[in-house]
Amino acid sequence: MKKIIITGSSGLVGAECVKFFIKKNFKVIGIDNNMRKFFFGKSGSIHKNTIQFKKDSSYEHHNIDIRDHKKIEKIFKNNSKDIYAIIHAAAQPSHDWAYQNPLLDFDINARSTLILLNYFKKYCKKSSFIFLSTNKVYGDNPNKIKLKSINGRYYPKNKNHYAKGFNEELSTDKCLHSFFGSSKLYADIIVQEFGKNFNLNTVCFRAGCITGPMHAGAELHGFLSYLVKSTIKKNKYNIIGFNGNQVRDNIHSSDLVNCFWNYLKSPTKGEVYNIGGGLKNSISINEALTYIESKLNIKIKKKYFSKPRSGDHAWYVTDYLKFKKKYPKWVQKYSIKKILDELINLYN
Repeated sequence: MKKIIITGSSGLVGAECVKFFIKKNFKVIGIDNNMRKFFFGKSGSIHKNTIQFKKDSSYEHHNIDIRDHKKIEKIFKNNSKDIYAIIHAAAQPSHDWAYQNPLLDFDINARSTLILLNYFKKYCKKSSFIFLSTNKVYGDNPNKIKLKSINGRYYPKNKNHYAKGFNEELSTDKCLHSFFGSSKLYADIIVQEFGKNFNLNTVCFRAGCITGPMHAGAELHGFLSYLVKSTIKKNKYNIIGFNGNQVRDNIHSSDLVNCFWNYLKSPTKGEVYNIGGGLKNSISINEALTYIESKLNIKIKKKYFSKPRSGDHAWYVTDYLKFKKKYPKWVQKYSIKKILDELINLYN
């Protein structure tokens, strides 16, 4: 039986990967120690996913800190002949947390990625390494385009300048990065270098907002999941910066994992893809709140904070054309309306 190693296996993307690859008859080796609870408290805990997965004989769980390199190496060594792929989704995902403790953030996001790559090269170099990167590697460069506000959301002023979203040509240089963005950028680059220097199958998926019912959304991480949960359970929501006009495109975790599957069937070496919901799946905070109010016939209490988070984007939409051209069979099945309805039904 072919094996898949998934780090962060109980988180949003990791959990979606576990379900997907078990259905594909893979043996899944999951690595997750629920650090999300440490970062975000009880509401961020993903322990229930671990409990559920451990009931399946095709799943093998390791409650290991990604920084425990000796135990991680043992997993690679013991399974080296059967490893089909590594999906590295474990991370410290919060700007705020990275600001408080940049050393911890770097150890988890950057140094541990380098160590994983070394084990990948040493024990299973014929397999593939998928890294879940982030659009935050671009720092605040997305904020340098001029925007206009219409009906509760931002739009680019120039229709010819990234109007369909940001592609991979956007610079990662000469900008303000959060500490989180910086650590992920290091990991992103080193994944590329292992592919190009050592001729290995590696890829970086630079994702924006990922969502779905498996997401334990918290205020510091998990835009759409937390927004829906907070408004339904508390009937209030804090809007930080940009008057709620900030726009994000959202991709369902299931659609993202199907990107991984398409890549694994025809892997490239050291490639980078911007991946997200795209223009059709973009929504502002104001629009999301209005949709929930209309859907549930409620009035949400909104509190506005004028200062945005450091490095936050006013408008970020993904142009995923490069990936779509390379893998034309990939189809996005979840519209923004379908995503919102699924989350509303989950929490209502």
